[in-house]
Amino acid sequence: MKYSMNLADNWRFRQTGEGEWLQAKVPGCVHTDLWANNKIADPFYGTNELDIQWIDKADWEYETIFDLTEELFQQKNLEMIFAGLDTYADVYLNGQHILSADNMFCSWKVDIKPYAKKQGNQLLVSFRSPIKEDLPKLEGLGYDLPASNDHSEDGGLGEKRISIFARKAPYHYGWDWGPRFVTSGIWKTVQIIGWTELQITDLFIRQDQLTSQTATLTAEIGVEAEQEWQGKLRLETEGLILEKAVQVQQGNQTIELEFTLENPKLWWCRGLGEPNLYQFKVNFLQAEESLAEKIIRTGLRTICLVRKEDEVGKSFYFELNGVPVFAKGANHIPNDSFLTNMTYERYRHEIASAAESNMNMLRVWGGGIYEDDRFYELCDEYGIMVWQDFMFACSMYPGHQAFLANVKREAKENVKRLRSHPSLALWCGNNEMDSAWAHYIENIGWGWKQAYSQEIRDKIWADYEEIFHKILPNIVEEYSPEIDYWPSSPMSELTGDERQHSTYTSTSGDMHYWDVWHGSKPLEDYKKVVGRFMSEYGFQSFPELKTVRTYAEETELELASPVMLHHQKNGRGNQLIKEYMEQYYQEPKDFPAFLYMSHILQADAIKTAIEAHRAHKPYCMGTLYWQMNDCWPVASWSSMDYYGRWKALQYAAKNSYRDIVIIVEQINDQLNLKIVSDRLQDIKSSIQLTLYDFSGTELWNYNKDVLVKSNTVTEVDIFEVNKILQESNPNNVVLQATLETVNHQLDQKYHYFTKTKDLFLEIPQISIEYPKEDDHTILVSTNTFAKNIWLDAEREGIFSDNYFDLIPGIPKKVTFLARDNGQSALVLENPGILTVQSMADFVKRD
Repeated sequence: MKYSMNLADNWRFRQTGEGEWLQAKVPGCVHTDLWANNKIADPFYGTNELDIQWIDKADWEYETIFDLTEELFQQKNLEMIFAGLDTYADVYLNGQHILSADNMFCSWKVDIKPYAKKQGNQLLVSFRSPIKEDLPKLEGLGYDLPASNDHSEDGGLGEKRISIFARKAPYHYGWDWGPRFVTSGIWKTVQIIGWTELQITDLFIRQDQLTSQTATLTAEIGVEAEQEWQGKLRLETEGLILEKAVQVQQGNQTIELEFTLENPKLWWCRGLGEPNLYQFKVNFLQAEESLAEKIIRTGLRTICLVRKEDEVGKSFYFELNGVPVFAKGANHIPNDSFLTNMTYERYRHEIASAAESNMNMLRVWGGGIYEDDRFYELCDEYGIMVWQDFMFACSMYPGHQAFLANVKREAKENVKRLRSHPSLALWCGNNEMDSAWAHYIENIGWGWKQAYSQEIRDKIWADYEEIFHKILPNIVEEYSPEIDYWPSSPMSELTGDERQHSTYTSTSGDMHYWDVWHGSKPLEDYKKVVGRFMSEYGFQSFPELKTVRTYAEETELELASPVMLHHQKNGRGNQLIKEYMEQYYQEPKDFPAFLYMSHILQADAIKTAIEAHRAHKPYCMGTLYWQMNDCWPVASWSSMDYYGRWKALQYAAKNSYRDIVIIVEQINDQLNLKIVSDRLQDIKSSIQLTLYDFSGTELWNYNKDVLVKSNTVTEVDIFEVNKILQESNPNNVVLQATLETVNHQLDQKYHYFTKTKDLFLEIPQISIEYPKEDDHTILVSTNTFAKNIWLDAEREGIFSDNYFDLIPGIPKKVTFLARDNGQSALVLENPGILTVQSMADFVKRD
């Protein structure tokens, strides 16, 4: 029998050996505890980040006093488990040193039987400054290692970039969208476990063979026993009960139990089927009494990364249960600079938003954390596949034996922890390191290798290969062989020569495309550079005004104000938004209008990219924009801000990621009409094109019955632009394309024959009304053409559509989904007071 208790109460903390003890929260961190005790101001407000950089240079200690229950104290085996210590820590129980920790991503277990007493146990956790701990490592190495996003200058370290020495979330040291808060603390639970005879340490359901008719499975059960034990092993799942006599040896071992399931319910990603899940329970029984029990929930599916040679290069796509999947989604970063602020509701809102936006994949990017179990459980439930990076990004790392041993321990634990999630689709070694270093081509990359002698270059690259071409793939192969491993994103192919590195002309592997934005290229260039799998690309915007006002005073609402520049971590970011805006839109009338216009700009940019990628199916089989979320309120590439508020991009993604979409592409004087389908069945439909002027008058139309072919691109027609426009002024017309079946509209798109800045937009009179049948549905109509109507609700939530265009005489029905702290992620509710505006309301007028 196992007994347990959580040590979550009665914690206090202080700077080591100094000052008064203050109340602490566990799980938590020093920054949030200081904030809660009013010792520092809101770290996110203004430029407060810079005023609290002293915290990471101090040592801190946490203490609690606890009693053990009689049942727990009497157990022969008594273990203390720290699920996460951030990062360099020594732990003392009743004055005895019991463990040292040096990896944020690992758990730590220690036998406390020799030191524990029934009452009055004193537990002290002493954290060493990660800065003071790692500065000597840099000096000892003798040369710097690249760490492009380490904001060492903000931390008072000048050019001394030390993030690469700590097995700690890289983004804690700053990024080009995030602040520098180098935290310390007990960031996950502390638990005491007591057991006698034996305990189950792991449970994994290995899928040996899987078809729609039969699943051949093996339960791998990790067991620890005090001594030799004989008894019965029972496995249960959905009506199936298996029992087996077993003999367990003393110590740690793995016991296997093979079994089959007939007609298994497969796990599918969103859009292809139901994300079916099974619960498996195993018990060790002695005379029908359970001595140890463990339950896991998993799904049955096959998934692989398909890389086949073709006439132009090599494919790169995911195949789920034998079906090729076009991956649609975004890159995920940690949702908070202070990870213990995260709640289940916030995780659920992100994953529910991804599903609501028609996504089927999120990439857990390598500069953050191996996410909380709740994240993956929600991805399992919602049918969102996970591309999982190991936690290495935009840096080169040391290769000494202690560091490599630490990496092995971290990788093994996290691979075993996450491997049972059916949402897990890929293990990826790192973010952007292969292409940044570009070992085999001298004149590409980020200019890193040119700073070193040939001897040091070779050493750095050998250390890289040891981690990403040996250690990590070997661990994946041993503990998670069902999931493929990819060494670095982006990468063309693991060849050991110049063909390895991803470039904008690569026809193999995955691609990160940043010439639009970092390279200042026009948005139209998204259509010119399309790889086999677009795993990163992005465009910035500001958050909306009510989010900006959480960190800035009214007097700071100006693009070049100190606060606005501080909440823009990407160098020229604010200026780039302004420059792009001037190319495509009329001048906004004030700063709030600028915020709104930045949303439209970002949405239009990423919509252009997504549709270009989808139009190139099956050559391109994935599009993951940068990025889904934020870790603090900031101007960034996110489609959903720190508070979970959807920007225009999130709505644009929802529409562009539909299972079936219309692509209207104008190339010079021709208009190409295509339909992209990710569904597995052909669909009979009809498509209608109608040209309207801005008063709502119909000027031209076209109708055609179309068989939309499954899982491919259907070419519909090609039009001469002048035959559509005839004598119409292109600045005063809109082309509406509608695809529908007999009973259902599949998609609707609008096309313009000129830049948005050249459209003749009058200020519309927009009316809203609530139909009688409910109060969460809004009927929106306008008296003249309205571009990018923005509905802003009094309540927190999302609309079924927003930032949409509207033609006079064609009202639009919109529903409101409120955010709820209860059991439902998004629920139909009345939005409360609404504000309704369009682009014409925000432009500057003479």
